[in-house]
Amino acid sequence: MKKFLPFLVLIFSLSVSNPSQADNLLMARTNLNFPEAMLKLQDSIRNHGYTVSRVQRVDIGLTHSGYVTDKYRVVFFGKADLVTRLSNDYPKLIPYLPFKIAIFAEGDDTLIVAANPRQLTDKTYPELKPVMKKVEKDMLEIFQTMRNNEE
Repeated sequence: MKKFLPFLVLIFSLSVSNPSQADNLLMARTNLNFPEAMLKLQDSIRNHGYTVSRVQRVDIGLTHSGYVTDKYRVVFFGKADLVTRLSNDYPKLIPYLPFKIAIFAEGDDTLIVAANPRQLTDKTYPELKPVMKKVEKDMLEIFQTMRNNEE
């Protein structure tokens, strides 16, 4: 354990030294049950002009690891022309495309979480800042829709 202590101290100091890391995540909680939240999320994504390309179950892997859940999915979405253009012009972004939102049940609530798309371009591709700012704006509106149960 002693030989790992400096490594653990380094990791801890790096993780707490930059409190703005929370800015890299978008998160919302809704009191909708999981099936209702899943439908509302997909509807909201479509209402913002995106296509839901697939919904992937990730709970199977969690179950094999001992977690008890059947309500954990990743929703992949994008606009075909945007994803194609970004993939062709910026191949290093391919692993991050299409965009993703994780949705999972937590007690009676449902949470959604996504990486902020601006973090993909702020330093590496500053010319994409307007594009990713638009995607971020849309995602923030989707997350706000999830918080509001009136719609």
